[in-house]
Amino acid sequence: MNKPELREQKQMKLYFTRHGKTEWNQELRFQGMSGDSPLLPTSYDEIKQLGQMIKDVPFEKIFSSTSMRARKTAEGINKELERPVKIVYTDELKELGLGKLEGQSIAEMRKTYEKELEHMRYRLDRYNPEVFQGEPIEQAISRIATVVEAAVESGDGPYLFVGHGASLTAAIQALTGKDLADLRSMGGLKNNSLSILETTESEADSAYTLKLWNDDSFLQ
Repeated sequence: MNKPELREQKQMKLYFTRHGKTEWNQELRFQGMSGDSPLLPTSYDEIKQLGQMIKDVPFEKIFSSTSMRARKTAEGINKELERPVKIVYTDELKELGLGKLEGQSIAEMRKTYEKELEHMRYRLDRYNPEVFQGEPIEQAISRIATVVEAAVESGDGPYLFVGHGASLTAAIQALTGKDLADLRSMGGLKNNSLSILETTESEADSAYTLKLWNDDSFLQ
């Protein structure tokens, strides 16, 4: 897979968060691109804590997945900002499509698709979702990277991107220049955690540097 690059690079910070914890997260069910369950009542307080953590960041815009769990997260964060901004909703930030797995028990699906799910969690270079009609990981990375790159090229930032665990984990790590085999080497994103990329001014192997990864130390 080609490593993402920008033609005329600007220096700015890009903030990323995964949506708040949902009922299906708690029940250990797959959600995916089409599955969508309500946020837990406790998630709204954690979303508020995240918003307070970044309330002074002068965001230009927020970009959010159109899934309700992400929309509610983006809206909750925006309410806490000292200067609320426009939220741009896009399907391109949705979760990795998991086909027949969506809504199903993770434990039950492991009995049938153990190898595929092991690769999805640890070795994305070996991940083949065809057996359950899932989305290729390369496709998910590409659509998210397209949103990020378009945002960087269109303004001065900073920006906040609100998305999902599997797709956002892979996309952030891919933007730093990592190969598919290494995209899960730092683990997956936790709910309401904060990650930050900074664009680089030079045309290097990657146009982005990871400044913060998966931080949820501010959650009580």
